[in-house]
Amino acid sequence: MTTATANPSTGNAGSKRRLRIWAMCITLFLCWAAYTFIGQIKDARATQAQLTEIKKQVDDSTLQSKQLQQQIDRLNDPEYIRQLATKEQGMVTPGEQQIQVIK
Repeated sequence: MTTATANPSTGNAGSKRRLRIWAMCITLFLCWAAYTFIGQIKDARATQAQLTEIKKQVDDSTLQSKQLQQQIDRLNDPEYIRQLATKEQGMVTPGEQQIQVIK
């Protein structure tokens, strides 16, 4: 009786070769996946930095808008306009006298 596998090392060499090819494919895939993952982390950090900068700009713009709205509200007040006219232009209401300090 003869057996089908006359040389047992032949079948073993083929499976080792397939195993090496399979391991090489898996290794290449994992390297590609790691490279892609690291690139995405870098992009995410850059995007996060841009988001932080834009949020800061929005906060600054909101603060400036509130200050300008407050100034508009004050300019609609007649008493504030009267104070500005007195301080900056030297205007006085009828019956008042302006006092000037000379150094």
